[in-house]
Amino acid sequence: MQPDLSGVTVAVLGGDAREKILVERLAASGANLKVVGLPVAGEKIVSCHEIARALVGANALILPVPGIDDGGRIHSKYLEQPLILLEEHLTLLVPGSPVLVGMARPKLKEMVARANLRLIELMDMDEVAILNSIPSAEGAIQVAMERLPITIHGSNSVVLGFGRTGITLARMLHALGARTVVVARNPAQRARAYEMGLVTADLAGLPEVVAEADVIFNTIPALVLDEQVLVRVRPGTLILDLASSPGGTDFEAARRLGITALLLPGLPGRVAPQTAGEILAKVVPRLLAEQLAL
Repeated sequence: MQPDLSGVTVAVLGGDAREKILVERLAASGANLKVVGLPVAGEKIVSCHEIARALVGANALILPVPGIDDGGRIHSKYLEQPLILLEEHLTLLVPGSPVLVGMARPKLKEMVARANLRLIELMDMDEVAILNSIPSAEGAIQVAMERLPITIHGSNSVVLGFGRTGITLARMLHALGARTVVVARNPAQRARAYEMGLVTADLAGLPEVVAEADVIFNTIPALVLDEQVLVRVRPGTLILDLASSPGGTDFEAARRLGITALLLPGLPGRVAPQTAGEILAKVVPRLLAEQLAL
């Protein structure tokens, strides 16, 4: 059961199909929405052309899942002109107000801290990240199917990292009949992968593992596929990097070596925006109620 958000005003800046669904659900929960850059309409939804107008009087701010880049540009699929978040905008919110975002880069973290606001990163929460790993994994496998000249069944598939997305992805690949190798630094993670019937290796064994791979899926947000590792990759091997930008692959080295390596940010919003929006809509109303002590 969703909480009653009557009397709460929420500003939503930018976004894509995920935020459209979220705004509609928040309005259905009784909240008043002031949005910038989203094609949504409703009795409780006010479309604003300026960020300042949306923030004045708001009890909370919701930014898109990707947040803002280093230049302050807000991810805004439906706008032709960039939407820029300035530090002065955040001062329009009451100190202590919650700011919800999928992932926050250092610039946003610094801005929110200086404005004395409360930053909540949704993708750091298990209940969001685990659910989000489903469309992420499905989307990655979809890209692999489109790019590879072979089936996933019978392929040598390597998953780097065994966190929330890595677990879901490895399980799906295994279910499709891939010979799935999980590479992880943590012994406990490797033990869990072994229990699931997967082949395991630590990071020290990565060069040997990639030398046999048909497709490599990286979920580790650190440079693990550097040139020293990439030189061991066979011609025709596909690398799909699911880690947050800039990923964990030396893409320039991959290009020089003739390896197809793709960074795949925001897969849930691209391949299953409705599901990704529903995930946000399950969690955000409760978070707002908790943060605002309703």
